[in-house]
Amino acid sequence: MQLKHALSTTFGLLMFSAAVIATAADMPVIKPLRGTVESVSNNTLTFTVRSGAQQTIGLTDKTGINRVSKANIDSIKSDSFIGSAAIPQANGTLKALEVTVFDASLKGSGEGHYGWQNADGSTGTMTNGTVGKLSKADGRTLTVNYKGGEKQIVVPDDVPIAYVEPGKADELVKGTKIVVFPAADGTTARGIAVGKDGFQPPM
Repeated sequence: MQLKHALSTTFGLLMFSAAVIATAADMPVIKPLRGTVESVSNNTLTFTVRSGAQQTIGLTDKTGINRVSKANIDSIKSDSFIGSAAIPQANGTLKALEVTVFDASLKGSGEGHYGWQNADGSTGTMTNGTVGKLSKADGRTLTVNYKGGEKQIVVPDDVPIAYVEPGKADELVKGTKIVVFPAADGTTARGIAVGKDGFQPPM
């Protein structure tokens, strides 16, 4: 079986087709699975989640694979398409927990603003959009525009910055850190973010 490279439309779909619950405000909350690859056999990925338990999920020819590598804050520029897991602040801005800069071929992936389950189990937000205004006062503040709205995101100097690009299925080797986005039925993966060279995808 050959898995397709993750393209813009695929990555957008996997974001919204992952397991979803509703908050009191009816905002969808995406619940990715984070862990480490154990094996791939017979179109089944076995991985160990952070609790130490092993989990399996099916792979299909529609499973999108994205490679995620370490970047730095200077990778974020005006007109960059980014995603940022964040928490709300009292002044109405969002405080970034991580920022992912998308390769140009993935622009538009998962565009929007929605709930996001963080690695510690808490619920924050995910905003995917295009950087407009970029200010370096008081840290770095991004104006992120997406269809239907915009958000102000404050990026502290110590948050992880990542770069995501299309990847390949053969990167799913034992020990690789991954983030899995289940399909609606929960039995197959719509997409997988694969850390490069031991990198932990921060989203």
